[in-house]
Order: sequence, then structure tokens, then C-alpha cells
Amino acid sequence: MKYAENILGTIGNTPMVKLNKLTKDIDALVLAKVETFNPGNSVKDRMAVKMIEDAEADGRLKPGGTIIEGTSGNTGMGLALAAIVKGYKLICVISDKQSKEKMDILRAVGAKVVVCPTDVEPTDPRSYYSVSKRLATETPNSWYVNQYDNMSNTAAHYEQTAPEIWEQTDGKITHFVVGVGTGGTISGVAKYLKERNPNIKVWGIDTYGSVFKKYHETGIFDENEIYSYITEGIGEDILPKNVDFSLIDGFTKVTDKDAAVYTRRLALEEGIFVGNSAGAAIKGLLQLKDEFKPDDVVVVLFHDSGSRYVGKMFNDDWMRERGFLDEEITKAEDLIKDHADKPLVIVRTEELVSHAIERLRKYKISQIPVIDTNGFVGSVDETDLFRSYVEDKDIADKPIREVMGKPYPIVQANTSIEEISKLINKDNQAVLVDLGNGRHHIITKHDIISSIK
Repeated sequence: MKYAENILGTIGNTPMVKLNKLTKDIDALVLAKVETFNPGNSVKDRMAVKMIEDAEADGRLKPGGTIIEGTSGNTGMGLALAAIVKGYKLICVISDKQSKEKMDILRAVGAKVVVCPTDVEPTDPRSYYSVSKRLATETPNSWYVNQYDNMSNTAAHYEQTAPEIWEQTDGKITHFVVGVGTGGTISGVAKYLKERNPNIKVWGIDTYGSVFKKYHETGIFDENEIYSYITEGIGEDILPKNVDFSLIDGFTKVTDKDAAVYTRRLALEEGIFVGNSAGAAIKGLLQLKDEFKPDDVVVVLFHDSGSRYVGKMFNDDWMRERGFLDEEITKAEDLIKDHADKPLVIVRTEELVSHAIERLRKYKISQIPVIDTNGFVGSVDETDLFRSYVEDKDIADKPIREVMGKPYPIVQANTSIEEISKLINKDNQAVLVDLGNGRHHIITKHDIISSIK
């Protein structure tokens, strides 16, 4: 009989899959190491178990202890599986930019999940780095994993991932391309491969908002490069000890939009349902196509499963809200198609200013058309209301007709965006679209800006 003693015995030996459609313009053999076949559906299973076993061996992790880690979700999943099998408790500290699916999955496998804000400095006491360390000092019999600086991370990929890649390519690999987060995967694989063939090139995929690329090229840690980004699992605002820059030949950066778009394309064109960092990796590989020759064997690693992003990259509304869907928007009806069924928020001439303020607040909008029995007769803008309030504190009890501005221009559904843009200026903040049958919708400056790709 063939069986694993427990789920941890199924980690590794993930398949290598030839890419065809997305890489048709690359003059080389491109293979994907698909790590979603691990039981926790990511490459992080490998290093999670290695870090735990090494901590057990040297006494840092004791029986019945609590494992504490800051994670983007995947390492937490690997730690959770090992914690279940080995009898530990687990606390995962995660940033609020991570997908809800990741948080729900961690809770499903018994982890306690603590959510922290993304847009804070690493040294901020609210950051998931800081909260992880604090919990480790406050929790009896606990062990703080610290995957960023825990060198067992790199060792796992040196001992497991890299030998698999070498064997699966019969030693013919010439390039390795992978997203860089904690740095364990790229450093462990690079060390092993370069020991066997120093000519193998290793490329890291970085994201905008991360410090890796510039630091590798200049040695400068530029805090001006650090800003919030959407792509999950790659890039950092710190320099983890696991990132061995001497083993990396270069970096290329991929935008949030491209990462999201190519994550979807991998599913639609290759049938490979993988996560956000895989989209970044394949787009980065395409950006590097001039580096490859016909006889080269290029391996790109896909970190995790697409199931963790069904509410994000695989959700049309989420993509559309961020301008990531390449839909052709040329006329008025294109701008409002996602919310054309919602009723137009209006205020009547004899209603009080306080009613308009309440509606602005309730619907989180900035402009409201004003109507009377004859139709549209004016408009109310939050900036004008604020200015009027500063001049007269009693304005809230006055009728709208005393403070309203000119009515918004009315355009047809097929009016071009160019024409609408000309109508929106400092004296006129919106236009109304005539949808027929007495129905109208509003287009604001925000709608125009959101349509820009």
C-alpha cells in the first residue's frame, strides 16, 4: 500500500507544466513549477514545516506551544497544517489588504487571525510586524516564526524546491524567474542551481511600492519608493535576511493592474488557476523575453492557488472598480452601466439644506441635482454648501432654493466622453444623462477619472 503518514507527507514533488499560449512570443521553452499542488495550496508549505522542525530540534518550539507569525496568508496555511498534525496552537497576524478568502481559510484550519492595517510603517506598533513581535512576548510558551529573517525558509527551498527543479529539467534549466517576498524561495533555489551551473540566471519579480529592485541595482534603501500596493505575496518595505541579493541577477517590476490581468489570463488561456503573484511572475517573464534564446529552458514558479482570490482578481466588479478591466469606455452610458439601475439621488427646492447634507453623507456623494414640479432647476455641491455654512451657521434650516447653483447640463446616453469632459469644469461639477422614460443618472468628475486606463 502507498500512503502518507499524515498530510505533511504530501508536500513537495509538484508538477512542472509547459506554458504555451501566453508565452508564444518567447523564443525558449517556458515551464511553470505549479506549487498549488501542495496540500496547503502554496509553496509556503515547504518552508513552514522546515521552520517548525528546526525550531523543535533546537528547543525554540516546545510541546503544546503557540506558534505566532505575521503572514500574507500562505505561510499561515502551511503553519496551520503542521500545527494541527503536531499539536500546536497558532496565531496568524495578517494585513488588511489580504483577501478575505485567505483570512477565512486560516480560521477554517484552526488559526486565530489578528488583522492589522496595511498603510503603516513597519516600526508602527499597529503594523503586522510589530503586533507579531508583541504577541510573542506576551504569550506564554510561544515561538515567533519571523519567516523574513528565519533562514530555515531559504534552507527549505535549497533542500527541496531546487533539487526538484534540477531533476525535472534534467539539469538543463538556464533561467529561474520568481516573485520575491520574504526571499526564501529565490535565494534557496538560486544557491542550489548556481552551485551546479554558475551560468544559470535568476530573476526576481518585484512590484511598484517595494524597495527590492532599486536596492539591488544601487544599494540604496529608498523610503520614497515605499507606498501601498494591491499585489499580494511579493515586494517588501523591509530587507529580509532571506533575500540574498548576491544570488539574484536582476529584478523587473510589474504593476498591480498587469499582475491582476495576467492572473486571470493564466486561468483563461493556460487553464492554470493560480494566485496574484503568479500573474505578476508571468508578466515579469514576458517583460524579460529579450533575455532568452531558442535553446533556453526558463522555469517560472507559481506560488499559490487562485481560490484565495475569487473575491478579488477573479471578480469583475473588484477589477472594474480599480480600472483593471480593459473595457472600452467611449460614451456616457459606458460610464454608468454598472450602477444605472440605482435611483438618482435628488433634493427638492423647498427641502431644507440639512436634508441635502444628510443625503450627501448617507450616500457618500458630493453633488445632488435639485428638482421642482417642472424638472431639474438647480444643483447642490458639497463645496458650495461648506462655503455657505462658514458664512451663515443658520443655513441648515433654509430651503435649498436659496443656496442652489445652476442645473447640471443634460446629455444623451450616446454622448462621447470627450464632450462630457468639456462640460465638467470648476463652475460645473457634473452632468445628467437622459436614459429615457423620465430616468436620469449623474456623471461626475470622479466617474471620468475612474474611466482612465
